[in-house]
Amino acid sequence: MRILALLLFWLLPGIAAAQGAATLVADSVALNGQDQLIAQGNVEVLYQGTRLQATAITYDQPTDRLTISGPIVIRTPDGTILTAAQADLDPQLQNGMLQSARLVLDQQLQIAANQIDRANGRYLQLYKTTASSCQICGDRPPLWEIRAERVIHDQLEKQLYFENAFFRIRGVPIFWLPRMRLPDPTLTRATGFLIPEQRNTNQLGFGIKVPYFITLGDHRDVTLTPYLSSETRTLELIYRQAFVTGTLRAEGAISDDSLQDGSRSYLFAEGRFRLPRQTQLRFDIEAVSDPAYLLDYGYSGKDRLDSAIDLLRVSDTALFNANLTYYQTLRADESNASLPPIVAELRYEKRLQPEFGGTLTLEASVDTAYRYSDDDGDRGRDVTRAGGRVNWRDDWLVGAGFVAELQGQLRGDLYHVQDDSSFVESELRVVPSVSATLRWPWAMTTASGTSHVIEPTVFAAWSDRFGGTSPNEDSTRNEFDRANLFALSRFAGDDAVETGRQVAAGLRWTRFGAGGITSTLTFGRIAKSQADPEFTPSSGLRGTASNWLVSSQISAPGGFILDTRALFDDQAEVNRAAGIVAWQNREISLSAAYIWQAADPEENRNDTVSEWTIDAGFKLNETWSVEMDARYDIAADRPVRGGIGIQWRNECVTIDVSASRRYTSSPNVAPTTTYGLSGSLSGFSAGRSGGGPAARCAQ
Repeated sequence: MRILALLLFWLLPGIAAAQGAATLVADSVALNGQDQLIAQGNVEVLYQGTRLQATAITYDQPTDRLTISGPIVIRTPDGTILTAAQADLDPQLQNGMLQSARLVLDQQLQIAANQIDRANGRYLQLYKTTASSCQICGDRPPLWEIRAERVIHDQLEKQLYFENAFFRIRGVPIFWLPRMRLPDPTLTRATGFLIPEQRNTNQLGFGIKVPYFITLGDHRDVTLTPYLSSETRTLELIYRQAFVTGTLRAEGAISDDSLQDGSRSYLFAEGRFRLPRQTQLRFDIEAVSDPAYLLDYGYSGKDRLDSAIDLLRVSDTALFNANLTYYQTLRADESNASLPPIVAELRYEKRLQPEFGGTLTLEASVDTAYRYSDDDGDRGRDVTRAGGRVNWRDDWLVGAGFVAELQGQLRGDLYHVQDDSSFVESELRVVPSVSATLRWPWAMTTASGTSHVIEPTVFAAWSDRFGGTSPNEDSTRNEFDRANLFALSRFAGDDAVETGRQVAAGLRWTRFGAGGITSTLTFGRIAKSQADPEFTPSSGLRGTASNWLVSSQISAPGGFILDTRALFDDQAEVNRAAGIVAWQNREISLSAAYIWQAADPEENRNDTVSEWTIDAGFKLNETWSVEMDARYDIAADRPVRGGIGIQWRNECVTIDVSASRRYTSSPNVAPTTTYGLSGSLSGFSAGRSGGGPAARCAQ
């Protein structure tokens, strides 16, 4: 029967009575004379969350020491495990020596030593050490190990200091370092080097990136990454800061390379902050020294940059939004002066529930588009619009299951136009609209539990425009889809409006399968009293009759999603088509998309677009995984980009190998091939979880 005793209660009553005294549990406890306590059999010592297990412990009062016989196991509150054959410690387990010892950190990194000295309850000094996180099978050397003359483990700072260290692979010395500092695996943030990356491109040659992470307190840090190759000298930077009310992140780089004269650089920064009265402040900055820099170095594939500041406040019944955006084009066939480069908007919306029923929405807005050029016409036009809108909507359930909806709207816009003689300088426009919708949903459930909902819908609307014609700045790209089949206007912005009479008819069939599979099929068409020349030929909306819209979606519990859409004319020829299929589970992540668009010079598309893209990831087993991406231009019969990444991972090593090719070219950029290689050792990376599966030892 085990006996519970206070280790120091008999021998040192003053200390034993103090807070945090050590506690002894053993099968037998005996006094040897007046100054020795001997505990034997299943011995455990507990002190401030630290637990020591041993075969026997002898406490000697004159020397105030514990002599411990093993096997010994010490577990600390942070998960560290110490094992040893023999030990000589103080009663509080803060100072002493362990022989033939092994230290295990966070169940990842194990360090074996001939001797471990414990000092001040903070430092462990390990002599003649071998450190590894790899599986050790008999006498066979591990995949990798670090042998050092001495290792000091600072348990407070969670750092490991190696002296006279040799890094070995399968027992073969690879390199030597006189001193080395590494974080232990329980540390989440620490100043030091991160995982290096090798990068090789046909433009920049063979190079290496060595990131260095610097903590600037608990809420700030910066990462500096020198990138050196035969063709470039680059310094990359990432700065992060967390505030009580938001976050800030900035990344950028500066380069001196052989591709262009002079220095090259870029800066991307973004911030998100919560302000009083439920207001959010968001901003981002995007700038680059030349159009090719981002693609040359693989930082981004954007061909237009946008820097913006935005204020947003949303409540149950109101919305306020103010934003200012600056655009910078990287396209060879565009200029910043004519984009327009500066766009600003101010909008307020209020929703009311009037006593006479329905929902009343009031809106006021101001927006402007400014160009640097003073040329007369599209390249120099500056436009400012101030407008308001009143919208009322209500619906009723009528006989035989019909649902009727009535909507009325009145818009007023005042335009001020400069540097374009084809428009009046100031013009007022008023647009009244009214619409009625009738839906007739049918529903049924089969004996198997599958539910079907079929909803035919008819929509009729009228609107007119009184006043002048305004320039169209924000509605130049419009598409016909299931979201705007029954809408007053299918223009994307405020500058253009649909006028005249229109009727839309459609049907939606939704199936809720008993096994969790949900599918939806929608088709419909619009008939109008007059054609609108603002719609482009490929939008599906030009003319008095729209294309036929067919749209379908399928989702399954196993992570499968299918979404397709197509526009057909009366001759059953496709005008636009797009589809995406995705499937994701623990072993597979697959996404494939296809798009087809007819040639349309009004959208600056002189050739047919027919492309597919694939992004896929496969976990072949616990050790190997593969990621692939590709984009192919079917119309031009040529690839656009392609890439593959392979990862091999076991319990102590992670290796990533990648290769990619960008085939696109322009006067600003050239095709690029990139190869990458990086690796990491489990057990030293701050904040990383354990490695992959452990290797099995042969029987």
